Amino acid sequence: MKLFDVYPLYNVTPVSAKGIVVTDDQGQDYLDFYGGHAVISIGHTHPHYVKRLKDQLDNIGFYSNAVQNPLQVELANNLGEASNCEDYNLFMCNSGAEANENALKMASFVTGKSKVIAFNNGFHGRTSAAVATTDNPSINAEINLQHEVVFLDLNDSKGFEREISKNVCAVIIESIQGVGGLDEPTTEFLQNVALLCKENDALLIADEVQCGFGRSGKFFAFQHHNIQPDIISIAKGMGNGFPVGGILIHESIKAKYGMLGTTFGGNHLACAATMAVLEVIEKENLIQNAKALGEYFNEKAKEIPQVKRVKGKGLMLGLEFDFQVADLRKKLIHEHFLFTGGAKDKTVLRILPALNITKQDLDVFFTALKKALS
Repeated sequence: MKLFDVYPLYNVTPVSAKGIVVTDDQGQDYLDFYGGHAVISIGHTHPHYVKRLKDQLDNIGFYSNAVQNPLQVELANNLGEASNCEDYNLFMCNSGAEANENALKMASFVTGKSKVIAFNNGFHGRTSAAVATTDNPSINAEINLQHEVVFLDLNDSKGFEREISKNVCAVIIESIQGVGGLDEPTTEFLQNVALLCKENDALLIADEVQCGFGRSGKFFAFQHHNIQPDIISIAKGMGNGFPVGGILIHESIKAKYGMLGTTFGGNHLACAATMAVLEVIEKENLIQNAKALGEYFNEKAKEIPQVKRVKGKGLMLGLEFDFQVADLRKKLIHEHFLFTGGAKDKTVLRILPALNITKQDLDVFFTALKKALS
């Protein structure tokens, strides 16, 4: 049997990693400024994270949600306190796509409606409803197109005011777009969206799958805008590489048995991984570090004339050029041994490192970038 060939792969085979250093099967070290799509939030094989998982595995790794799991209760309490979202309830699942799938389903349950407003260049996952709200025809099959979704430009206030009155169940939005290329809604626009959702009996879903868990310099990126979503979807940096996701559902929305469900979501190892991430974020002040290093990154980027602008916040960053960055990324990985990311906007180089990197790490990145551009 062969693998189903759907991934274009770099010729790099990692076999070990620590912090932001990834080592391949030839013994070559790479510095990871991408974190596997913003997944590695506290660094590869962080000792506290590894110990948490090993200790948990020595006791119990998995049982289904048919029995009591006190770790889920502990995690919900810790997450509520860390994120200042104590007036929400937690439902755990396995990935960002599943989180958004459940968020959209919950909105339809609550409102009795099915139409969704999403935004151009957004990305919400590859499952049925999540991919239908993702503005990318190449990953939408015919079966996904049966969902009723309206796409608008970010910050299109007039278009939003026109569409929100048309029997909408949910609005789904990234506070900082990930795959799309680090574009952001304005505070004025997001606050108006939140207000009009309430006036029109639609639920506001904040997709924090990539921009959440401290990456933007606040725990959730929507917190830069002083709004309160009805549902918050989370994943990626939540488990530092362990597959885990979830949604935070405002306590005004009441649960019913059977409404949502999952086999693997919220298992003992997933809870241990997420609690380890929260503990490291707090102990090492990683949200503050993300904010400070985002500011430092902006200052360093000013030294490079080819950079048109810096996009994003905290350590969810993009460098926009006036050329497509595919060849630059190849140079960085093969000649300078740095992992970086691309975006739907082919002129944007994405930088999504672990939140505990240092100024010295960023100095190395910018030195290599200058050489690659020269």
